[in-house]
Amino acid sequence: MADSPPNPTSQQQQVTNPSTSIGIPIEFVSEEEMAFIEAAYAATRSSISSSICSSSHFEATTRSIHSITLLSKRRLSGSTQLDIEDSGNLKNTRKRNRVAHTYLHRFRRTTGLSVTDLTATEWCEKQMEFSLLFGKPKITKAMKAGLARHAKLEQEVSKEGKVLDQSVEDIWALKFINFITRANQLLFEGLTRELTLIGFVEGLCVVGVIDEIRMPGKENDQKPILVDTKTRLRDSLPAEPQRRNGRLQLMLYKKLWETLVADSFPSQLFFDLFSLDPNYILSEAIRETTANSGFPAKTLDDIVRYYRNTWSMLPPAQDQLLLRYELQKDQSVLGEDQFAYDPYWLRKQIQASLEFWLGEREASYTPEKERWKCRHCQYASVCPGNPHPNSPHGSSSSDSSSPSS
Repeated sequence: MADSPPNPTSQQQQVTNPSTSIGIPIEFVSEEEMAFIEAAYAATRSSISSSICSSSHFEATTRSIHSITLLSKRRLSGSTQLDIEDSGNLKNTRKRNRVAHTYLHRFRRTTGLSVTDLTATEWCEKQMEFSLLFGKPKITKAMKAGLARHAKLEQEVSKEGKVLDQSVEDIWALKFINFITRANQLLFEGLTRELTLIGFVEGLCVVGVIDEIRMPGKENDQKPILVDTKTRLRDSLPAEPQRRNGRLQLMLYKKLWETLVADSFPSQLFFDLFSLDPNYILSEAIRETTANSGFPAKTLDDIVRYYRNTWSMLPPAQDQLLLRYELQKDQSVLGEDQFAYDPYWLRKQIQASLEFWLGEREASYTPEKERWKCRHCQYASVCPGNPHPNSPHGSSSSDSSSPSS
């Protein structure tokens, strides 16, 4: 976590060069103010590059951010003298500020990255950036139908118990409980759905939920098959960019699975990363749930130990992964895409995504040959990368409105 800038209440100071009498003003900006300024900069840059902004929501948001920025600038007052030696720390201070204001730190500091966060940046980093700064896009009809289908598939194999979340430790405990109970279902029944994975990729915590895991049912092959189901409004298979994004999603699940099977879950790092108390006494409802499920746990650390023990009973997953495409109106299978796990391609995709999340570069636009995505993006009117900013966008009935349709 980055240190706060020195003397936040004395915001404007003077550095005097011994060889000249000219004072150079230096402004120190607090973390909160810097977040406002960065958001305003991103919004203003996008608005200037786009000649016409047809969305009043984004215009209002940009004006609001601009007003907040002006207010924060007015607070930069004071004239305390700064030692010339202190000016040498400015570079380090700015570097710490950059770390503190990465998208990972600002928006995923308490939750970790999700698999969806990584696949969304592969689809379009600029769209991901807009969703962080302006809020998530509206859920379309296609997305609602897909969510409903997943919920129905989940109910076919499991019944989710409702437990009131009382603390951050309880919330994480419920995620681990989801995995433990459904992993046992996989071992005993050969099938489970909506399995939560919590692991580390490139030193960062990543959470994913696998649609479906099947045991092959062959004595000589006990490796589970990872499956993801995509629903479609139209009676057709998706374009290659959507299929590529679906393959990335399944490969990320496979990557998490392999690291966890190898007992590579660093418990202490997990507790430290999210400032969790491993000895926290879980809520009574959660303790009752674990006792009824056959693994009585009192603390978060107990749950994490059960989590790691459960992974020790699971075999590695198959290298062949399966994407299924269903028609929404009748759940008929449109096609299946079976493909091999490619760790080298996956690593390149992960590294590219983390460059965005860790602030190593600015968000990139989707490739020019894939700019058809802009026709279905709800941020198209404010995006400089959109080749047709005045065209209708954000269709609610399109299979192309998101990579996970």
